[in-house]
Amino acid sequence: MFRSKVSFSTIIFVVVLQAVVMVLFCSWYLQLSPCGSTPSDKKVHVLLLSSWRSGSSFMGQVFSQHPSVFYLMEPGFHVWTKHPKSGVRSLRMALRDLFRSLFQCDFSVMDSYMPEHPQLASLFRWIVSRALCSPPACSLTPRNQISNQTLCAKKCNVQGLQGAEQACGTYSHVVLKTVRFFELESLYPLFQDPNLDLRIIHLIRDPRAVYRSREESGWILAHDSAVLLEHRQVPAGEVEYEAIQEICRSHVRINERATVNAPPFLEDRYRMVRYEDMAQDPLKEIVSLYDFLGLEMTTELKEWIYKMTNGNGKGSKQEAFEITSRSAVDVSRAWRTMLPHSKVKRVQEVCKEAMLLLGYRMVDSEEEQEKLDIDLLVPRDKYQFSWLATKIEQPSQS
Repeated sequence: MFRSKVSFSTIIFVVVLQAVVMVLFCSWYLQLSPCGSTPSDKKVHVLLLSSWRSGSSFMGQVFSQHPSVFYLMEPGFHVWTKHPKSGVRSLRMALRDLFRSLFQCDFSVMDSYMPEHPQLASLFRWIVSRALCSPPACSLTPRNQISNQTLCAKKCNVQGLQGAEQACGTYSHVVLKTVRFFELESLYPLFQDPNLDLRIIHLIRDPRAVYRSREESGWILAHDSAVLLEHRQVPAGEVEYEAIQEICRSHVRINERATVNAPPFLEDRYRMVRYEDMAQDPLKEIVSLYDFLGLEMTTELKEWIYKMTNGNGKGSKQEAFEITSRSAVDVSRAWRTMLPHSKVKRVQEVCKEAMLLLGYRMVDSEEEQEKLDIDLLVPRDKYQFSWLATKIEQPSQS
C-alpha cells in the first residue's frame, strides 16, 4: 500500500487556504444573497405614529431631511378618502396592508387609490418628502442638503410612481407617518414579518394643546373626526371633546400594549416621545431617536433643527400645517394663555387617565394655568414609574 507523509505545517496551510477561499467567496456571494441569516443591508422600517396636531409634521421632517431616509407623509390619507363612509375599525386592515407594501417599496398598492395615470403629485403632500426631491427620483436636491418644497413642486412632479418606487429601494430606512392607527394589535403581523424590521416612534402631546390646535384647524379635520368616531351622531359642541377623548384612550392603549406585558416581538421596537420633551431640548431628543433607529446626526441637520425650533413666536393660523421656524417652547405652551379655562377643565375630565399615566399635570385654576413658570410636565422617570405602579395595583377581575 502506498503511503505518503503530510507534514503538520502543510495541513495548517491547507486549512488556512480553505478559510481564505470561503471568506472571499462569501464576500462575493453577499452581493447576490447574504451568507448570514440577517443581511447587512436590511432596511429599517419606521412607523411614526401620532395623532392630529401633535407635532408629527415637524417630527416627520426630522426624518424626511435625513440623507438615509425615504419618507412619506400620511399615505393612509388615501385609504380614508377612498372609503369616506367607513369607520376606523373597518379601515385598519386596509391601512396595514398599504403600509406593509410601502415599507417594501411596492407602490403598486397605490393603484387602488390613485387616478388611472397618476403623477407624483397624486401622493398626499409628496413635496414634504426630501427623497422625492432627490436622486434618483429627481435631480433637484442632493441627499445631504435640506430640500426646498417650492422648487420641488415645480421641478420634480413627474408622471407615474415608478420614480418613487425606485428611490425607495435605495435608502436604508423607510419612514411612514400616520395619525390613523389607534391600537397596535392590527400591526402585529408586520412586527412578525421576516421581511420587515419594524420600529414604532409614538409621538404624544398634551391633550390640552392638541385640543386648542384642533380648534384652530376648524373644518379641515371634520371628515377625519367623523371616521374616528365611527360616524356617530354627536352634537356639534361635543365632537371635539369626544375626538380628543378617543385620542387619549388610544395613546393609553398603544403605550400599555407596548410596555406592559408586551409580546416578545415588540421588545426594543417601541419608543414613546412627548412633544414637550422635544420642545425643551430638541437636539437631545432627536439624537436619542436617531440612535434608536441606527441613524447618525449630520451637521446640516443640527443647523436645520436649531433654526426650526428657535424662531420667534408660535406661528400663525395660516402656518398651522406648514413647517416654519418657530419657538418650540412657545408653541408647546401656547394653550396656557389662549385656551379658556372652562375648556381646559373639560379636556382634563375626558383625558384624566391619559394625562396621569403619560406625565401631564392638571391645573385647578385659570391663574395656575397662565403662570408659565409652573412646570406641568412630569419628569419621565417618575411618570413611567407611576404607569407601572398603576397597572400593578389594579385588582384582578374574578
